[in-house]
Amino acid sequence: MSDKKKSNYSKADLKRYVEPFMIDGAKECHLKSHKPDEKGGLDKETAKEILKANNQRMRDLQEKLYAHDRWSVLLIFQGMDAAGKDSAIENVMSGVNPQGCEVTAFKQPSSNELDHDFMWRNMVALPQRGRIGIFNRSYYEELLVVRVHQEVLAKEKLPSSLVTKNIWRERFEDISAIEKYLARNGTVILKFFLNVSKEEQRVRFLERLDDPWKNWKFSLGDVAERAFWNKYQAAYQDILRHTSARHAPWIVVPADHKWFARVVISSAILNALEKLDLHYPKKAADGSASELKKARIALEHEHRRPAVRKRRAVPRREPMRTAQVRPAKATESAPDESKGQDT
Repeated sequence: MSDKKKSNYSKADLKRYVEPFMIDGAKECHLKSHKPDEKGGLDKETAKEILKANNQRMRDLQEKLYAHDRWSVLLIFQGMDAAGKDSAIENVMSGVNPQGCEVTAFKQPSSNELDHDFMWRNMVALPQRGRIGIFNRSYYEELLVVRVHQEVLAKEKLPSSLVTKNIWRERFEDISAIEKYLARNGTVILKFFLNVSKEEQRVRFLERLDDPWKNWKFSLGDVAERAFWNKYQAAYQDILRHTSARHAPWIVVPADHKWFARVVISSAILNALEKLDLHYPKKAADGSASELKKARIALEHEHRRPAVRKRRAVPRREPMRTAQVRPAKATESAPDESKGQDT
């Protein structure tokens, strides 16, 4: 991409790929008003150019995030099956140094996880300062799968007195409180709902069936879940309404066109990072500058000093021992030269 093209994508330009889709609790949200097939006035090739520029900028900011070591970033991805969560993570984060980024996929909870509170397995996977943590699905599954299939709730072994009609409202409160706590401790939270249409999901399922290389992605359970489509949409509507906040906004990503979804996601991450005033740490004025100067002088002096060739150590050898020859013993059959011969 030329520098001229790259410079066209300013911060103001990127905001228009974020703000129409961001929900921060400032106003009422209606999921039906968000179109899954939105393209933002872009074509596929232009979207690829923007994503490439975003990836480069994100890599630079991630390096500063790591060096600055004050903030952490938590990216949460939610969506129906085949919404494109995996491919979005792969493409949007392709330019990021893997040493500063970790992806955690949350699937059906194990027996050990069920012996803890529903937030436990997510809390132990939170990113450290200076790092980006990505949750492929998250604690929001408790307000989606568990709410749609309430028989799953019985497996969590909660005391029966705590399972009341208010449990979902209580979980909205619990999640909101934890996200507020994380934000107060330096975690930047962005939550992406990949909003795919039911028809586009059907098309993608058929592609998985037609392509032998994608058969492994298909599950009969995915088709069965389509029968609960409306319940899931209602559950997402409640999540957006009750857990959106300025410190933990939701971005409703139009997901029917994957190339545009990636522009929205990468632009939202860039906007959040650029607000942090990230910078490389500076040495304190406590003599560190003079120490650095001494180090430079020593290194430069080492380069000018002629190298002294060391003599190769010769391994010490043991003195050779001469063989000692012992005289042969006389035998009875040997003739005695001191006596004369018999006559």
